[in-house]
Amino acid sequence: MATTKYYYGTGKRKSAIARVRLFPGNGQMTVNGKTAEDFFGGRDVYQLVTRMPFRLTNTEGRFNMVVKVVGGGTTGQAEAVRHGVSRALIEADPEFRPVLKRAGLLTRDARVKERKKVGLKRARKAPQYTKR
Repeated sequence: MATTKYYYGTGKRKSAIARVRLFPGNGQMTVNGKTAEDFFGGRDVYQLVTRMPFRLTNTEGRFNMVVKVVGGGTTGQAEAVRHGVSRALIEADPEFRPVLKRAGLLTRDARVKERKKVGLKRARKAPQYTKR
């Protein structure tokens, strides 16, 4: 049984988690069994976000990508994929680290939605004050 060599990276953003595998190939991207265009609904901004690490490292078209992503919304999932791809590229070639680090793609974005507090309408919004 021949196993194909791949590079693995896990990306997280808000409550989305992306498990990314990079295989040597021609630049195809599969997300949860669908093409990236089908999965992200054809919005160009998500294509740009997910392919950003490849553009920065000049590796567009060198890797095929298979991604499993769960949780969160569309934007969180796209940014989780970007984080995972960046980590997988470093595993493929450690020389990419300074470029990706400078672009801020290796840092886990820790911002998450704040919980709603008792007595408030949302996390910080208070009910309107009425004097009389």
